[in-house]
Amino acid sequence: MRRPYATPEQLAAWTGTPAPTGAERLLARASEDIDSALLTAVYPVDEDGDPTEPAIVAALADATCAQAEYWLATGDDGTGAAGRWDSVSIGPVSLSGRSSSPPAASGVELAPRADRTLRRAGLTPGRVIAW
Repeated sequence: MRRPYATPEQLAAWTGTPAPTGAERLLARASEDIDSALLTAVYPVDEDGDPTEPAIVAALADATCAQAEYWLATGDDGTGAAGRWDSVSIGPVSLSGRSSSPPAASGVELAPRADRTLRRAGLTPGRVIAW
């Protein structure tokens, strides 16, 4: 996997609070979700697949921070396990109040701010162009 689009320092600046423990892993997961949301996006990249235009680099960093911020606010760790049930018991197992939203067209549940950031940068929605 390539490096995350944002650093723990960028996340701290975005949220206005110190980066949490495990921020590197959280940002790596958030970057994977951003990549999944951009499967049909077209923008210049270098030989490693990293964006080269400063505006795109900034948009991807902001969207990654927004995704991580959303997870931190909802108590998720990027796995998607948190926020799926409003009540959970372990023994003898009880789940109630399914609270998931339908997945986006990309199959990724993007944070609203991450989605808006990508849209403003012209990166979503993607479209297929016949060659």
